[in-house]
Amino acid sequence: MQARGNRERIPSPLIPWRLPSGRGATEQPNATGDGDVPLTPRFWVLVALTGVAAGLFADLMMALLSAVEHLAFGHAPGGSFESAVRQSGDVRRLAALLAAGTFGGVAWYLLRRFTPGEKTDLDDVVWRRGEQLSFRRSFLSGTISEVVVGLGASIGRENAPKLLGGASASALAGWGRLTPEQKRLLMACGAGAGFAAVYNVPFAGALMAAEVMLGTISLPVILPALACSGIATVTAWLYLPHRVTYPGVPAYHLTLPLVVFSLVAGPLIGGIASGYIRLIGWVTHFQLTGVRSIGAQVVAMGVLGVIGFGFPQLFGNGRDMAAGAFAGTGGFSVLLALFLLKPLVTAACLGSGASGGLFTPTLSTGAVLGAAAGIAWSVGWPGSPAGAYALVGAAAMMGAAMQAPLTAIAMIVELTSGGSSLLLPVIAATVTATVVARQIDGYSIYTARLRGQ
Repeated sequence: MQARGNRERIPSPLIPWRLPSGRGATEQPNATGDGDVPLTPRFWVLVALTGVAAGLFADLMMALLSAVEHLAFGHAPGGSFESAVRQSGDVRRLAALLAAGTFGGVAWYLLRRFTPGEKTDLDDVVWRRGEQLSFRRSFLSGTISEVVVGLGASIGRENAPKLLGGASASALAGWGRLTPEQKRLLMACGAGAGFAAVYNVPFAGALMAAEVMLGTISLPVILPALACSGIATVTAWLYLPHRVTYPGVPAYHLTLPLVVFSLVAGPLIGGIASGYIRLIGWVTHFQLTGVRSIGAQVVAMGVLGVIGFGFPQLFGNGRDMAAGAFAGTGGFSVLLALFLLKPLVTAACLGSGASGGLFTPTLSTGAVLGAAAGIAWSVGWPGSPAGAYALVGAAAMMGAAMQAPLTAIAMIVELTSGGSSLLLPVIAATVTATVVARQIDGYSIYTARLRGQ
């Protein structure tokens, strides 16, 4: 079927004739055809297998994380990690962090020494096209990362499932003899699926694959991304709970003070996000390697343990820190201190040689910033609780830091039970923050971590 402008719909539709208008189906830009990535039956089978693999690996990594948290701090699944850390005492907390530094330092040193040249930089591999992810090194690095996070390191837990989703896709693409472009799309879908499975966010995971990994939301991209994330999320329910990551967040009411706040705070958060991204890029470039990284990780984790005497909220990826902000708990001075300290301890962990994610540390930083700013804003213009401002701040920080506003907004809605009631201020703050960060610098927390060519 030839459409106006001599564009051909691929695959060809079952109905071969046009509507009476004579206009072609290919005139809708996102539905013109599959392009360089034919969505063949074999490809769809591999999408399903990738989703299953991503979900199972998410379960495995989270089961490992839960076991380490229980061993280190007595944390029970479903309970508050922060509460378990507080009750464990200063000596036990410090010992756990020193163990994290020792184990992580030695394990990553040996892994990097004995697997040189094996690719584990998922973003770089997808963006460069055609390269192969090392499943062996990805699995081992992810395992080390979850152990270190479980012992209290200030890095994200999502890196391992995201990486293993992409590595599974890379292996399956080779087995299925996919084209380089099909392989690239499948790896992006696998990465988004791993992320979706861990946080129970299938829509946001699909958007991450499309918006962050591939930079397009056309039908040939979003359809397999949605399918893969959905399958991975359902598969992960074998172990992970079928509920939002942040339950109990109130359905905050939309107010004029909150809307105006979002317009004022958005650009400010965008500027702050630019500095945060630069910090991450700087410590990644100067990250210690070799034998020096062993001692550096012990020191970095030990410093975190000492700071944790006063701020145990800093332990781990920051999930409970964000949950407290969303619930509106915490005073202005504590929230401000957490906002200043969380990026620093996260950067110290990464710079010392540790490897992990940045999503939840970024989310929690934005949440406590928004809550603290909201408390100050309410002194002059009351009307909304601190938790509502925390949701706005988290979305804006994520959108600016990831340079992915759609993904950030979807995350807030799917992660919480109350984010959808504040869509207007969330959109306003996220858009303005992302625009400002893009104008100031343009890097994201993903591009800032790319290694030199």
